[in-house]
Amino acid sequence: MSSNYIPPNIGGRPEGDGSRQAIMRKRRKKRRLVRRLLRLTTALVVICLILVGTAYGYVQYRNSQIHHITVKHLTKPTPGGVENILLIGNNSRCALNGKQSQAFGSCSQVGGARSDVTMLLHLDPAKRSASILSIPRDLFLPIPGTTNENRVDDSLNPTNSSQTSNPSQLVNTIESDLGIPISHFVMLNFDTFQNVVNVLGGVNVYFPTPVKDAYSGLNITAPGCHHLNGTQALALVRARHMYYLQNGTWQYDGTGDIGRITRDHQFLRILASAVARGGLANLPRDNALIGSVLPDLTVDQGFGLTQMASLALTFHGINPNSVPTNTLPALNHYYSGYPGYIYNGGNYGDILMPYEPTDQQAIDAFLGQSDPPGTNVTPQSVTVAVLNGTGTSGQAAQTSSQLQSIGYNVVGTGNSTPVANFSETVVYYKPGEITAAQSVMSHLSGVVAMSQGSTTDGSDVTVVTGSDFSVTGLPSTSGTTSSSSISSATGSSAPAAPSPGTPSGTGPSHNYNSVPGLSSNYSLIVSSHTLPSYDPRACPPGAPITPS
Repeated sequence: MSSNYIPPNIGGRPEGDGSRQAIMRKRRKKRRLVRRLLRLTTALVVICLILVGTAYGYVQYRNSQIHHITVKHLTKPTPGGVENILLIGNNSRCALNGKQSQAFGSCSQVGGARSDVTMLLHLDPAKRSASILSIPRDLFLPIPGTTNENRVDDSLNPTNSSQTSNPSQLVNTIESDLGIPISHFVMLNFDTFQNVVNVLGGVNVYFPTPVKDAYSGLNITAPGCHHLNGTQALALVRARHMYYLQNGTWQYDGTGDIGRITRDHQFLRILASAVARGGLANLPRDNALIGSVLPDLTVDQGFGLTQMASLALTFHGINPNSVPTNTLPALNHYYSGYPGYIYNGGNYGDILMPYEPTDQQAIDAFLGQSDPPGTNVTPQSVTVAVLNGTGTSGQAAQTSSQLQSIGYNVVGTGNSTPVANFSETVVYYKPGEITAAQSVMSHLSGVVAMSQGSTTDGSDVTVVTGSDFSVTGLPSTSGTTSSSSISSATGSSAPAAPSPGTPSGTGPSHNYNSVPGLSSNYSLIVSSHTLPSYDPRACPPGAPITPS
């Protein structure tokens, strides 16, 4: 008998699980299940590949819309470290259509390109915190690598006198003159701003009083909460010749670019809140926002959509109203009219000048620095030369003597051709010696700037004296420190600088503080805590919309 013989089912016993037929059925069922699982897995893999490919294709498509340019002098952040992003509002009219050109001027009428808005965004992933520092467009700073100076807004204008104007030069100026490392460069134009507001369906802004600006096109005829479209919002953030109605009389705001910066900070909060209300789950709206921004977005070569998305995910939960904003303090000169500020024989129009120590205090607050840079440098390790830049008798000798008394190794003195009737003191430093310059800067007060440039007598740092400054931290016989003032423009002592306003979530206002020791033509602009009564702000909850 064969060993494979299976006896018949005797006695009517039903076939059990051990029968050959049952075993075969189980095997066939298992094979069918395996085939179905394989087909399902294959389908899922294919779907995933399609989705991944689609997502990759979408990212590549959107990334291709961004205008990447080569920007030099950027400081690469450490992984997970803090980043400072330079945000520029380019006022070029060449990208505007016919209707927009009627409102803001055409490319032929308003030539060139200027950094109309210059903001720095400080991001700290570890603290999940952000802060904003605005640099006034008219701030007059040295051009690194040269002995020239220019306004910040002209750094993007290829027609200005420096002949070195481009985004790289602007980055280099901020890093070299203000000591703020820049990780990325981002530039927007008029059209991008309008598109973002329009995609959001407009924004609601509360105006405490009627305001107008004939230059920007702003015209709010009644107080209340107004719904602004992209063009109206642009007219608001560009307003720097604004009038406001008070007691039946139109009053001139008179704060110029500083007032505009205040309004811009406030509007950014309103805009960010409008974006945040939609969350990150409103895919159609988010896609429309991305599509409205990227085609006119210009960024540095290392800033792609992936990096932007990563930053957005890291910081999307931040409350826009909690982000501190500040404006770099500056010394303003009131001109009675034309010709404006004359520098090296050229007319530079209205300008603002840096002022110490208020500038450094604002920068320290922005960067979260407890101690100003350069404080750990030993003065004896720094070689310094001093040049008389005003022609005032004995100015270089007195300054060098004072710096030497602090401990600096003074290696030479001399003269430099005066550049203006009121000029900045400039601390020039050799490449790699910025901390040495910051050390010297920490002992100077008044109209003082620093920049990388040529030095004399083989020194690490060369100080070219200006019209108004003082040397601080001088030793005294009583064992305390003192300051000594030098001024060629007024014949009086340089003032002790008032402290800048602490960055505030409510936005800084524009204060013009008189400066003791300077003529009434000068005032120091610093930030304070509250908005002026006539400036626009966020609409109160539930406020009705006022018909325009």
